[in-house]
Amino acid sequence: MHTLLASSAPAYSGLEIFWFVVIGILWSVYFLLEGFDFGIGMLLPILGRDDLDRRVLINTIGPVWDGNEVWLLTAGGATFAAFPNWYATLFSGFYLPLFLILAALIFRGVAFEFRAKRSFPAWRAAWDQAIFWGSVIPALLWGVAFANMLRGVPIGAHESYLGSFFNLLNPYALVGGVTTLLLFALHGAVFASLKTTDDIHVRASRAATLLAPAATAALLAFLAWTYVNAHNMHNTGLVPPFVPVLSIAAVAVVGWLLREKLEGWAFVATAVGIVGLTATLFLNLYPRVMVSSISKTYDLTIGNAASAPYTLRVMTIVALIFTPLVLVYQGWSYWVFRARVLRPRQSGHVVTSADQGPMPSVEGRVP
Repeated sequence: MHTLLASSAPAYSGLEIFWFVVIGILWSVYFLLEGFDFGIGMLLPILGRDDLDRRVLINTIGPVWDGNEVWLLTAGGATFAAFPNWYATLFSGFYLPLFLILAALIFRGVAFEFRAKRSFPAWRAAWDQAIFWGSVIPALLWGVAFANMLRGVPIGAHESYLGSFFNLLNPYALVGGVTTLLLFALHGAVFASLKTTDDIHVRASRAATLLAPAATAALLAFLAWTYVNAHNMHNTGLVPPFVPVLSIAAVAVVGWLLREKLEGWAFVATAVGIVGLTATLFLNLYPRVMVSSISKTYDLTIGNAASAPYTLRVMTIVALIFTPLVLVYQGWSYWVFRARVLRPRQSGHVVTSADQGPMPSVEGRVP
């Protein structure tokens, strides 16, 4: 996986490299945080035996799910501003899957807010289905999209996408989608085991233990296939071997960590697996941002896709000022809502293990 840059490779500015790295970090943080949100949504009908169980599961992500989605907006905005040609080609070529992701996220967000507006079982069941599919679809399609960016899609002259939706449904991309789906489901199960108690905790730990081997196998297959593609294409990426190896090893030990009652370390392990996968994809892409399956001359790189140097300088100043503030605020939010969530002690109340009184339900309005 380690391929040295050719000596004749074009030189890229420090700002272009910096913003490629920043965007890679933004996507890594988004998948890390939104990954367990998706996992909770996917496992909602499995771990939640009744409406109260499902309320508890939703409350584990209630205070943070909308904040986690800010990282998607930030990653998209940074791509648009720093690499507009990448953004334009990506959204024109991947329009349908990205539209499906957006629609799924919208319905999922609405479901969190509207679920408790009525107490009818059919009403809540319908919104629970929206949460489930609103989690499954993005978890699958994000993997498909990033796998296609790395594998190559029909990009011609003038950075135009010449393919169709069905070009994106190739075996490699589908394996990538299954990999992210299983990783996020595992991440959510571990998060649920970390944030719940009693029967829900037991079911979440059992689900994570069952998911870990499948997620490990999918991750191993996808990264091995990625290596084969990179070797055959003589790509110019740079992937230190320890990154994918560490990612696979971290996911592989999740089951053992849970059997040893080390839920916190199991969550760290799934986080390492997700970040390692994302880092592998971006490092393998570098210095490209999208690969053309027609000709290497049509590849989008951080050089031909970037904004003007002045734009990148202004963006850098803004990012250095506001990013630490966002990190501090979000870190504080996680610290405030760090306690486990319990089933209600009395009707309608979901409380934390810190006995801080009733915890606001996401079905109402969580700050």
